[in-house]
Amino acid sequence: MGRNRHLNQKKGGNLAQVQHVVLILSGKGGVGKSTLTTELALALRHSGKKVGILDVDLCGPSIPRMLSVGKPEVHQCDLGWVPVYTDAQKSLALMSIGFLLEDPDEAVVWRGPKKTALIGQFVSDVAWGELDVLLVDTPPGTSDEHLAVLENLKKQHKVDGAILITTPQAVSTGDVRREITFCKKTGLRILGIVENMSGFVCPHCSVSTPICMDTHTPSVLVANRSPVSFRLASCALFRWTQSSV
Repeated sequence: MGRNRHLNQKKGGNLAQVQHVVLILSGKGGVGKSTLTTELALALRHSGKKVGILDVDLCGPSIPRMLSVGKPEVHQCDLGWVPVYTDAQKSLALMSIGFLLEDPDEAVVWRGPKKTALIGQFVSDVAWGELDVLLVDTPPGTSDEHLAVLENLKKQHKVDGAILITTPQAVSTGDVRREITFCKKTGLRILGIVENMSGFVCPHCSVSTPICMDTHTPSVLVANRSPVSFRLASCALFRWTQSSV
């Protein structure tokens, strides 16, 4: 039985036992992609799902710090790299370039082809095993890393779609519009848009105060008919993933 599963996994690649793949995107940096990825992964794990996070932000890997993993050694097995697990039950698996750097403050000064090659290895050579959801934390933009991860994922697995992150400012929603165009051009389904940093909740009186007086997110939604959540905790995408896996 174990031998047959091993052969089936080799035949279907290391994503053969992954049920769903979701990308976390935004054209803007600093809007909370890694935060959303972490919150979503923890919420799914809390609901009893097995979750993986693939961090393809090669120049600014945040996932190891977000989950307080430190710098564990990445081991190899017959199927490739073994992901780093955050718990003994192996319910949350991680892979990031942050685990491969000798110095966490070391800058990754790479040209496009070298980035593309490592992302290809991350997609094909990490032995994820059985996962309900694989979340892919991406860097800002619509360039080499995004094309590389999409192309490599589609060779092995259906990509369920993308969650787009924005903040209320016009400068952020403008970049998200370009990310929406990227999704349309690459045939990537938009599962929804999350507006982060919508307001500040006072720890004393619990009153929510908008950080920006005017939000520009609704104009993006009207143009693209995308669902939106203004609170991460009540995000419709949590309901989508929990009902789909």
